[in-house]
Amino acid sequence: MIWTMSEKIEILLNGKREQISTGSSIKSLLKDLGLKEGQVAVEVNRQIIRRDDWPTYSLEPGDSVEIVHFVGGGDRQCQMNW
Repeated sequence: MIWTMSEKIEILLNGKREQISTGSSIKSLLKDLGLKEGQVAVEVNRQIIRRDDWPTYSLEPGDSVEIVHFVGGGDRQCQMNW
């Protein structure tokens, strides 16, 4: 079967079922979600995927994808006392 970009597959994205285009890479998924690559980490099927692999890592039907956002900030006093 030949896939076209208009066809959809279902993945589990942060615990929620989502439809994405067949052949989507991690990089294209992040772009579609409006996320900045430098501010997230991505795990697929419980494996952390290296940022260098995102452009070529094709997501497959049924993949479980977790996207974690980096959050900065906090109280300097708290950070120093732990």
